[in-house]
Amino acid sequence: MAKRTAVKNQSADGVNPRQPCPCGSGKRYKACHGGAGGGADVIVARPFEGLAAETELIALREFVPSATMKLPLKDAGREVVLASVLPMAAAALIRADGTAFVGLQVQTRSGDLSRDLARAVQWVLTAETGDALPVVGPDDGTNPGRLQDLLDADATVTPELHTDFAWWMPPDNEPAGDVALSLERANAAILPTERVDAPGVHAAYWVDAGDKAHLRWVRPEPEERLLAALARLSVRGELDLGEGSRYAGSFRAHGLLVPVWDLDRELHSSEWASPAEGLSKRLRDALTSLDDEPLTEAERRARDGLRGRQITLR
Repeated sequence: MAKRTAVKNQSADGVNPRQPCPCGSGKRYKACHGGAGGGADVIVARPFEGLAAETELIALREFVPSATMKLPLKDAGREVVLASVLPMAAAALIRADGTAFVGLQVQTRSGDLSRDLARAVQWVLTAETGDALPVVGPDDGTNPGRLQDLLDADATVTPELHTDFAWWMPPDNEPAGDVALSLERANAAILPTERVDAPGVHAAYWVDAGDKAHLRWVRPEPEERLLAALARLSVRGELDLGEGSRYAGSFRAHGLLVPVWDLDRELHSSEWASPAEGLSKRLRDALTSLDDEPLTEAERRARDGLRGRQITLR
């Protein structure tokens, strides 16, 4: 008698209904775009493609707790600040001093995060002091374009990291009542996070997760090419960042791969800058070598092993 084989159901899009929805909402696919009436949007797996700021946008969207950066808008009569997260996870707001903010860490049912952010930017350009946009609503027939249409595609950005959410309030304003309580709760949830700054190192962040520290590094290369280069370094014994570190795995975020290293949390974040620079050079050389040197059998096995080491952020 033939054995029964458990087969995971997949949608017409090839997505397992129990897996997280590719739109980034945080919901299961069957409860989001895979649900009844939820599949009208085309899911854009890599919403920030084509922007020089792509890797930094992903970092702020996925794991940097408190950060802000000025959006490099092409044409705008108002300066707009992109923030990791805003009070009540708002999509956009105008602070009491008139500063315009757009939030990145927001939930949405749309399949195109870039389009939703563009709509939030368009809203904030004409909003008034004190206004807030809780969430980008359903399509109203307007065509705001995408973030790529509004930003200088070649502009690089350097987010400003904050140790708390005091910037939610205008300078010299003291929070009170519910606002103070909300700030206190938000500040208590922050994981200490620092940029790792070194030549050739971009969108790399040191994070103190409590029991250990990590380096999370958003990489711009296509996933398969990056995995091949990482495998080459692994076989050579060159994949770590030196003593007190080990390669932990990777996770996918908005079309790119984010490798993660476990680090000795006793060392200051700045002490990992030089090792990260060295790894960046080795990785660059490994990527270049792939053009002329196919993976060996050992490297292919290592690549398959790395592909299976997917981790989940908590």
